[in-house]
Amino acid sequence: MKTRFKGSLILLAFVLFAGGAVTVSAQPSSGEPKYAKLDKARVYYENYGKGKEAIVLIHGWGCNLNHWKEQIPDFSKRARVLAIDLPGHGKSDKPEQAYTMDLFAMAIDAVMTDAKVEKAVLIGHSMGTPVVRQFYRKYPNKTLAIVIVDGSLRPFGDKATRDNFIAAFKSPNYKQAGSQMFAAMSGPNLSDENKEQVKASFLSTPQPVLVSAMESMNDDSLYGPDKINVPVMAILARSPYWTADTEQFFQSIAPGIEVHWFEGVGHFLMMEKPKEFDETVLAFLDKNKLLK
Repeated sequence: MKTRFKGSLILLAFVLFAGGAVTVSAQPSSGEPKYAKLDKARVYYENYGKGKEAIVLIHGWGCNLNHWKEQIPDFSKRARVLAIDLPGHGKSDKPEQAYTMDLFAMAIDAVMTDAKVEKAVLIGHSMGTPVVRQFYRKYPNKTLAIVIVDGSLRPFGDKATRDNFIAAFKSPNYKQAGSQMFAAMSGPNLSDENKEQVKASFLSTPQPVLVSAMESMNDDSLYGPDKINVPVMAILARSPYWTADTEQFFQSIAPGIEVHWFEGVGHFLMMEKPKEFDETVLAFLDKNKLLK
């Protein structure tokens, strides 16, 4: 039973984290900390640069904007950057409410409105993938392009298995379950400092937030066949948990999608191979004329 539970953690962990130009401007050496309002709650974000278009960085489940610390220097040399702590995470407020992908999408819009950003290239890690897809559904005219970072456009496993997985995070031992899961997803190049950062961000996220967000990700309606009709790139960690038809399925949702497989990395691939990751993203943006 213990072996089966651990295997489920490793397998289903991946579901958790699963036409214009960006204005280039002089960038500050450090981010400007700001809060946007969403109803009565505050959404924390950091702003780098100026302009009506931006790269928007969306973290995964139980994470925060600091997971993008290696990307911000490179990206902010080329475009305005907004790094967001999703509601319930990081420095954002954590009221008692449902933490759905719809809420997260509205939080992105609240940040963009506060920052006076009209359109964005959305980069979503893990859970950030269904978040940015939901943003695209709600605000297609505000979406320039999408970059998927080891996230999925369909659920992993059947619903019964996913329900059992969620139950582990409803228990008093959820912190242990999370520690096991993150350990399983850590790649060989993830530094001890980054491992501690991942662990600390998870432990600082309230259990009700974790459970609610996970339950939202378990909603099959998030993974419908509706198309994404802006440029899309997926950067995925080579893993046996991605099935042989992954690229074909992604293509059915995002026609013309560009897929890159990173070898020898874990789930936090942008932290393990930051330069390769940054170069891949910037090349995609240049190819699609999203940077001037």
